[in-house]
Amino acid sequence: MTEAVADLSAAPAGSKSEQAYQAIKARIVEGAYSPGYRLVLSIIAKDLGFSVVPVREAIRRLEAEGLVTFERNVGATVAGIDPTEYLYTMQTLSIVEGAATALSAPLIDSVAVSRARAVNKEMRECLDHFDPVRFTRLNQDFHSILFEHCPNPHILDLVHRGWNRLAALRSSTFRFVPGRARDSVEEHEALLKLIETGADADSIEKAARLHRSATLDAYLAQTR
Repeated sequence: MTEAVADLSAAPAGSKSEQAYQAIKARIVEGAYSPGYRLVLSIIAKDLGFSVVPVREAIRRLEAEGLVTFERNVGATVAGIDPTEYLYTMQTLSIVEGAATALSAPLIDSVAVSRARAVNKEMRECLDHFDPVRFTRLNQDFHSILFEHCPNPHILDLVHRGWNRLAALRSSTFRFVPGRARDSVEEHEALLKLIETGADADSIEKAARLHRSATLDAYLAQTR
């Protein structure tokens, strides 16, 4: 299947190949297809109501993105989460996102703070009937409000790359350490208060970095 990597440009929006890609990727990200799950083309095609061809094209794209692996005599399976790659991604993201948040802080107005606080309120409400996928999506929305004002495009690009790697790793960390979610919400509020009160850049950067590192530490403690 790897010989097709050169032809893996995105399918036209609305095409069956694109629909199959989005559907299969969503199932992988949400955990319906867990690591090691065998992706049988005929079964998936029947389930989606498509022929095998668009499903095969979709799985080739997912293989190129690292979400699927292909082995001779086994076929396509959902790739496992590489703990080392997760470690490096989170370490890097804690540094660059902390810097981006600190640089953004003077440009974040009361409207943006209110938006971030509203998202954090949704996250708090999500704790009662915990949905790790939704919580992770809201978490990204929250942090995006804080770092998207970063005036340094190079740092911002590194932040985006880090979040994209987490998506490729299917990293809903909160699935593995749900207890971390409650602490995360409280740390969000503390970070917003620092921004609201005009705290110095070093304090904001440190708070943002420790917040990211705490999630990594919780994950590593759980996997050990």
